[in-house]
Amino acid sequence: MKDVNELVQMVFSGLCPLVMDDVVDEGERIVVRARTPQDMAPCPVCGVSSGRVHGYHWRTVADVPVDGRRVVVRVRVRRLVCPTRGCRHTFREEVPGVLDRYQRRTTRLTRQVKAVVKELAGRAGARLLAILAAGVSRHTALRTLLRIPLPAARTPRVIGVDDFALRRRHRYATVIIDAETQERIAVLPDRTADTLEAWLREHPGVEVVCRDGSATYAEAIRRALPHATQVGDRWHLWHNLCEAALERGQDAQRLLGHRTGRAYLRRTPRPDHPGTLAPGPRSARRGRGPARCARRLQLALNTVKRYARTDRPERMFRVPKYRASLVDPYREHLRKRRAEDPGVPVLHLFDEIKALGFMGCLNLLHKYINQGRADADRSHISPRRLARMLLTRPDSLKAEQHELLSKLTDACPEMTQLATAIGDFAPLLAPHANNADALSRWIVQVRGADLPHLHAFARGLERDRDAVNAALTLPYSNGPTEGVNTKTKRIARQMHGRAGFTLLRHRILLG
Repeated sequence: MKDVNELVQMVFSGLCPLVMDDVVDEGERIVVRARTPQDMAPCPVCGVSSGRVHGYHWRTVADVPVDGRRVVVRVRVRRLVCPTRGCRHTFREEVPGVLDRYQRRTTRLTRQVKAVVKELAGRAGARLLAILAAGVSRHTALRTLLRIPLPAARTPRVIGVDDFALRRRHRYATVIIDAETQERIAVLPDRTADTLEAWLREHPGVEVVCRDGSATYAEAIRRALPHATQVGDRWHLWHNLCEAALERGQDAQRLLGHRTGRAYLRRTPRPDHPGTLAPGPRSARRGRGPARCARRLQLALNTVKRYARTDRPERMFRVPKYRASLVDPYREHLRKRRAEDPGVPVLHLFDEIKALGFMGCLNLLHKYINQGRADADRSHISPRRLARMLLTRPDSLKAEQHELLSKLTDACPEMTQLATAIGDFAPLLAPHANNADALSRWIVQVRGADLPHLHAFARGLERDRDAVNAALTLPYSNGPTEGVNTKTKRIARQMHGRAGFTLLRHRILLG
């Protein structure tokens, strides 16, 4: 570095339009004294340039920190006289790019503050700016955020529409994005059909609308844009199929033989037990109170109440959840020995697996066998796990999962039909021009099978068939809108749910 002036010019390069006279180190802050150049300045009213000085005054503004310390710039600004007759007599000169009108921060510091509050908003932004030696209050941070101009409004050709919760189960809003560029377009204060219809009428030119299965949005689009193409969401189609498969999996648990006497307590009468609840409507059983039933069945009162509240016995199945055990590596040996000799003592089994490297105790082996985890014919699987295996790509399953799934699906015709239906529907989620005809064939196939839950799913597809066909044949998707909703949830959590709609809308559109 040749001299100190070059160093100063490099550190304070953002103040180059000013003439710097002095830099003073005051310990906690650095003070820069500067003045404006002796150039002509335009009048802010009539635009005529003037160089006639009426007087001087000082402006004090904050600049970006240096070495973790605040920087204060004191600028001597001229007040000039306008030469135009009839115009205002005097005006204060401005320095574009350095000093904005009525601001206490330089332009570059304001730009940095806006970048921080855009991501962190009020309190969090104020805390970070304080660490960066550019401290502002949380109220100033919010005012700065709301002064950031929003992107220019435009009407895209393809939009995505979805709702998000302002207060879950109470208040909802609607977000609209450009489905092709994923740019935020608008945020509406509710999710009613009238509000969306009004926005669509004010913004003509939309040709394709991506949405979920909401009938409200469908009606609004149909009224405002009768010729627009509505595209359903493929993720929601698959999700609804998953729910139907899960319901079927709960029935399959009964069909595969995983049942208990208690699960059928409300459905199956037991003549040998006088305290068993008889079948029939709940009103007929209400005369026998839960406490009396608990005493006669020798069950806990809460257990009886739980069964009484259940509308379907299959919902009461609870698959045991076991943690990994030290005995697990020796399970096959135990199964083989118990199959060869069902009466083999547990102590003998303990000595055998001890010789194979078992490091546990005898009580652990007793508990493992009593839980039935060493039985070869007992398989514990929950309906959700069964549904997950049915809905997973076959090439993503392990060999043992393939074997288990094959056994479960071959156990009854209904499970075989369910696995076939899911396998035939999955390829339809890849958009193709022939998928509409393939979907029609799939619906006919499902209607001919004994799968009540898939029948309901197929009826739902028929009710919104045009949007479903568009979802399976066109490349558009509502996934980007769901991504915006995910970020919106993060923004709401970040502000601890105390953001009003105006602030939340501003942050969404700036995202």
